[in-house]
This record gives sequence, C-alpha cells and structure tokens, in this order.
Amino acid sequence: MAYKFEVYKDKAGEFRFRFKASNGENMFGSEGYTQKASALSAIESIRKHAAGAEIDDQAK
Repeated sequence: MAYKFEVYKDKAGEFRFRFKASNGENMFGSEGYTQKASALSAIESIRKHAAGAEIDDQAK
C-alpha cells in the first residue's frame, strides 16, 4: 500500500480528507469543506507546495 489521500463525507455532510501512510495509519486530516471540489483543490495545493515547505520548530 502506498501513501494516499482519502476523501470522505463527515457526519455533518462536509467533505474532508485524510492522508494515510503506507501502513494504513492516518498521518493528518483536513478541515471540513462544503464543496468536494474545494477538498480536492486543497489536496492538489498540498501535493504541489509541500515539497518546499519549511519546518517551523516551535518546540524549542
């Protein structure tokens, strides 16, 4: 199993996504979106921009 984004509808009827690791564990989840297209757009934004994201270590 590879890493994947999983899109689903929550109990409130909003679209959300979660990012799953290759072992099936959830790594992170999204906020709720009223439109499925908005959730898919957020996924595409993460895919496009995450490789260059900085780490802001505030646990010092």
